[in-house]
Amino acid sequence: MSVKKPRIGISLGDVAGVGPEVAVKALLDPAVASRCIPILIGELSVIRHYAERLAPQRSLRTVDHPSQADSETEDLQILDLKNIEFSNVRLGEVDVACGRAALDYIRAGVNLCLNNELDALVTGPIHKEAAQLAGINAPGHTEFLAALCGVPEVRMLLVVDHLRAMHISTHLSLRQALDCVTRERILETIHFGVGALRQLRIENGRIGVAGLNPHAGEGGLFGREEIEEVAPAVAAARAEGLVVSGPVPPDTIFHRMNRREFDLVIALYHDQGHIPLKLMGFDSGVNVTIGLPIIRTSVDHGTAFDIAGQLKANPESMVKAIELACVMSNQY
Repeated sequence: MSVKKPRIGISLGDVAGVGPEVAVKALLDPAVASRCIPILIGELSVIRHYAERLAPQRSLRTVDHPSQADSETEDLQILDLKNIEFSNVRLGEVDVACGRAALDYIRAGVNLCLNNELDALVTGPIHKEAAQLAGINAPGHTEFLAALCGVPEVRMLLVVDHLRAMHISTHLSLRQALDCVTRERILETIHFGVGALRQLRIENGRIGVAGLNPHAGEGGLFGREEIEEVAPAVAAARAEGLVVSGPVPPDTIFHRMNRREFDLVIALYHDQGHIPLKLMGFDSGVNVTIGLPIIRTSVDHGTAFDIAGQLKANPESMVKAIELACVMSNQY
């Protein structure tokens, strides 16, 4: 029995960076074509520039609507928004026009997903400064997507193979992030985590909640957050029948997940989750936004302005992001 391929939209990100390059490279991977119908959301002149250098044998095909995309073709299929001309792009430089174009690609992809015309959206990297100049009115990609979808709360999930971390907060100063370490927010994040694992086809997932302080507070010797906030949240989750452990000392919890004791770690601030996962898989990590009414995955790297246009960018994270979107779309 044949399996219907999901239609996956891939936004190019900031075209002054490596987003278009890794997108084209990912679509040249046979595994991607076998799993889905990939549709680039961006600008034809940008894709033509990279396709001529990376895959001159491949034809380009524009579509006006995802339904027009061919499920069997080897052509690179593009939803062309015609909003920037590549000849005017200064590679590796912050530019408001590139920031504006990147936001247009995201809006288009979100709307198509909300209208069930795409099964998932995979986003290329945007440059925060360019996006701010273009009026993003949000700290970053994740918050912008939440606003477009009209949801008040989302969570960031990082995935590197069998390693997964969800953060109770993201783009805040460390001092501000400490104020988020509350019983209520931790428990809410555990609930987001349960939903994320189910989307990843993991039922009854085992969740470990990291401590905040060295040695998870050492019984209050190094801080009381574990006693007053983390442990009560874990106890409440366990009372609901969830498989949750913690607080687990933050210097060992990721090692234990790597040994497959946990399916997901709840990190209590941004870098507590980002540093170990980027160490384990800097080129293969995937960023997932949980809590949206759509499926959104993304590369877990930036625009890499320093190598933009040099054809050096590693597409592994983009390939993994597309593969994960296929899994979450429940059509493969």
